[in-house]
Amino acid sequence: MTEELPLYEILYCSTLAQDLPPPTVGAIVTRARARNAEQGITGLLVFDGQRFCQHLEGPREAVEALMDRIAQDPRHVEVRIAYEGALHGRRYGGFGLGLAESEGPHLMAGVHVLEGQTALLHFLALRSSFDING
Repeated sequence: MTEELPLYEILYCSTLAQDLPPPTVGAIVTRARARNAEQGITGLLVFDGQRFCQHLEGPREAVEALMDRIAQDPRHVEVRIAYEGALHGRRYGGFGLGLAESEGPHLMAGVHVLEGQTALLHFLALRSSFDING
């Protein structure tokens, strides 16, 4: 029986590059689901038509490597880590990478301006309002 590595979580916010249409998000998610599954990463990506907020969880090394790739991806601009830290148990065990579209920009705008534990708790509180496609 293999022991699972300690879990780590990152909540980041970014903005879709101006020259890209919103359907680009579907292509990002399709590729990410397969890659994340291989790395033991689960999470939720919320998109409001302009801004992303993504909560990632998994083995620390894999999550940090993914965050590095996201930060270098030209489809994301203004990438900012709002929260990161150790995690005692998965929050997204029911699916690999969930995708939700936020109704209106005000919900994600609120998360975008918060930092640390406040940002994480605000994002987690919003989850029940999202129609999640896992």
